[in-house]
Amino acid sequence: MRTYYCGELSKEHCAKTVTLYGWVDRRRDHGGVIFIDLRDRAGVVQIVSDPQRTPESYPIAESLRNEYVVKILGRVSQRPEESLNPRIATGEIEIYADEIEILNIVHKQLPFVISATENESVREEVRLQYRYLDLRRERMSQNLQLRHQVVKTMRRYLEDQENFIEVETPILTRSTPEGARDYLVPSRVNEGKWYALPQSPQLFKQLLMVSGLDRYYQIARCFRDEDLRADRQPEFTQLDIEMSFMSQEEILSLNEGLVSYIFKNVKNIDLPRPFPRLTYSESMDRYGCDRPDTRFELELVDVSDILQDSSFKVFSEAVQKGGKVKVLPIPLGNEIFSNVRIKPGGDIFREVIEAGSKGLAYIRVREGLEIDTIGAIKDNLSEEQKKLLLERTGAQPGHLLLFGAGNTDIVNKSLSRLRLVVGEELGLIDHDKVNLLWVTDFPMFEWNNEEKRLEALHHPFTAPRPEDLADLKTARAQAYDLIFNGVEVGGGSLRIYQREIQEKVFATIGLSPEEAINKFGFLLEAFEYGTPPHGGIAYGLDRLVMLLAKESSIRDVIAFPKTQQAACLLTDAPSGVDLKQLKELHIASTYKPKSEKV
Repeated sequence: MRTYYCGELSKEHCAKTVTLYGWVDRRRDHGGVIFIDLRDRAGVVQIVSDPQRTPESYPIAESLRNEYVVKILGRVSQRPEESLNPRIATGEIEIYADEIEILNIVHKQLPFVISATENESVREEVRLQYRYLDLRRERMSQNLQLRHQVVKTMRRYLEDQENFIEVETPILTRSTPEGARDYLVPSRVNEGKWYALPQSPQLFKQLLMVSGLDRYYQIARCFRDEDLRADRQPEFTQLDIEMSFMSQEEILSLNEGLVSYIFKNVKNIDLPRPFPRLTYSESMDRYGCDRPDTRFELELVDVSDILQDSSFKVFSEAVQKGGKVKVLPIPLGNEIFSNVRIKPGGDIFREVIEAGSKGLAYIRVREGLEIDTIGAIKDNLSEEQKKLLLERTGAQPGHLLLFGAGNTDIVNKSLSRLRLVVGEELGLIDHDKVNLLWVTDFPMFEWNNEEKRLEALHHPFTAPRPEDLADLKTARAQAYDLIFNGVEVGGGSLRIYQREIQEKVFATIGLSPEEAINKFGFLLEAFEYGTPPHGGIAYGLDRLVMLLAKESSIRDVIAFPKTQQAACLLTDAPSGVDLKQLKELHIASTYKPKSEKV
């Protein structure tokens, strides 16, 4: 039997005989003495074999190659002073191998180097195709173990400290779209009918509150058929929590305790509490987005009132049409950002164009607070407007003022994007810093321009603030998002628990009474039987672990992820199916390859 994992051994185990299992990470022949780095999930330890001290294992050690699977029986010894290796946890000891048993060999050339001592860059497509080999590598192994530690810590806090109960909710359910497209599953038994894979357990966890369960959690698998990017996958995992009889303040406090517990136990970081808070309105005004990165201080400044009567029409017309004029003030920006970069064709200009803006105006502040700019803006600002701009933005000599003007959403989006680009280039972002904050009081609804209707900003089960019930179209939601270094890692709300309010929300997003009954009749009926006030939150587990691991993609913290085309390169999924299977489900594909299309 295995007595230890490789990475567990230290000089305290010297003179002990141990049995280890693992993979040959590297083999080195130093003048007749063979050194083997043996690797398992816990780490690497050095194995030694030579003709004098370990004559039985030496011939086998000579035959070993990278990634052979072996069993080692040997004695733990203190390494000589000159051969200590401080780069690994087991660097003070080595194992003299009395016995080596080869359990399996490598029959084909490896597609990439796996050794923990190598830093070979491998294309992601190759890594995903041979994911079982990629997961042997130190980086991926540590990421998955970090993920396990996060989940274990979540469970311990919720169950042992806060009395939550884990309940599994169905994977096969009915289609009730909550924003993204559903993944649909045909039913063979109920001909012509379909299940949907859950986008979240939202409705079931609310029904669990109706049932009196009181405090529920689940490590839930969720599915959304949406366009993918670095922090999205078609199937993902979230920590789902719901609780009854708690105010928003109590829910936020409990969740701050959970998050602080995770950071302390997994990363040994003490988080200051309570977490800072911003309302949605404050966040949009100051940062141009609802998930601000507050690790650095650059903020947007609204100057619409100063420039609403400007003779520079780009500014004045933006305000007159209901838009905004905002400024991103950049200290010492004159030294970093040349006119070429800001003008059409430059990289800074391209950033705002990609965000939907039509252009970018700028002012440079010189010595004596003299304003230096070009084009129409130069001749269409009064001395009073110049003075007010400098006062409002706090500009000093060396400042660069970047202007966004037009539709408020586009101005916010473009300047928010610029803020991150500038913060990174100027080295203002401390990547070892941890900033968490709550964003609260979101609007209940946003306008869907394609469908010409209001839709729920979060989901239609979010409760409006009581004082806003008179006009739901402009109501604020009792909703809250947790932001970690500019990334949303959790979001939740107090829920609607009264049928009449839920029906009003459905009507506001354009559902007729018949459609509401057809899609959500089971929920509305449940509200007739004494539903407690309740609320909850869901954390994107993949996204949270990605940030804790300092990775840039959630694919690097998921064992078997999909590509950005929602494909699994390892198993070649999705794939075609037998015609017999389709006939049993009464399904016929209308798809035609491009070469066959007219």
